[in-house]
Amino acid sequence: MPALKRVVSKQIGEILKESGIITEAQLKQGLEAQKEKGGLIGEILVALGYATEEQIAQALTIQYGFPYLPLDNYEIDREIIKIIPVDIARKYGVIPLDRIGATITVAMVNPLNITALEELEKITDCAVQPFVTTSTSFQNALKKYYNAK
Repeated sequence: MPALKRVVSKQIGEILKESGIITEAQLKQGLEAQKEKGGLIGEILVALGYATEEQIAQALTIQYGFPYLPLDNYEIDREIIKIIPVDIARKYGVIPLDRIGATITVAMVNPLNITALEELEKITDCAVQPFVTTSTSFQNALKKYYNAK
């Protein structure tokens, strides 16, 4: 598995706060909701209307060094799509983008999902290079390339 380019020790909530996207009060409210219901803080902040999916994706790029790729205007070769079955794509929120040699590039909603990365490596017999994408962008690509709902 490729090494992460860089890891910032700050939590995503701190990055969003320092960027002026959310306030301390909004972060506290998001963390309280996370304690009650569980889930990812980024998704909770989006659900509360405090941040957009794009802002969360951008914060992930700052936090972990994954490049961000909105898929809406990105054309993917239909042969590349066949590399990852629709059930795996849906399960892990992943869309294959390109394959060069023994490396496959994918767009993922959660590029920190180690289980997903390991399974993708087994299925494709390739090293996996993840990009960050939003949930909405992923859903649109799933419909477009897999004809899936």
